[in-house]
Amino acid sequence: MAAAASLSQVSPSDPELVDRARQGDLDAYALLMTRYRLRFGRYAFHLLGNESDAEEALQDAFTLAYRSLQRCRQPERFAAWLFRILVNRCRTMATRRRRHEARWAPLEAADGLGVAHPAEREMHREEIHRGLARLVPEQREAFLLKYVEELSYDEMAELTGAGHSALKMRVKRACERLRDLLGDTYAT
Repeated sequence: MAAAASLSQVSPSDPELVDRARQGDLDAYALLMTRYRLRFGRYAFHLLGNESDAEEALQDAFTLAYRSLQRCRQPERFAAWLFRILVNRCRTMATRRRRHEARWAPLEAADGLGVAHPAEREMHREEIHRGLARLVPEQREAFLLKYVEELSYDEMAELTGAGHSALKMRVKRACERLRDLLGDTYAT
């Protein structure tokens, strides 16, 4: 009896939820949204620089993914597929709004969303945001994917479409630029 109870408490897999959502089960899609909302919201917030743009990009990505769910060829890779949609949505928003200079909200705004990253609590938030805002978009994106989202270069390549060597160079240049911008304060 206890085994049956524990089996019913196991969360359904992404492929199972995708299949159910494809059949019109909105609750299944809601579970997928809940599963990825905070992590992907944190990424969008860091990339776009403010809460409202991040929320808009996230909602757009969830809507686009739902409408395109039949085109998700590998439901076991749903998270990567959805993340790629979000990355593209963030890029489109940034380009459309001509954000050559990033607008960064204080990290306290992210705390209200539940999207703060643990490493940020120990650092001087404003200085880091100013440094990130001064990176070129490709470097900022690579840095966030590597060190905030903690993705491998394989995962980063899949999401961005860039090659491993290009991503490694972007991360390296982002680190060098941040080191220059932040000075000795954060030297390791």
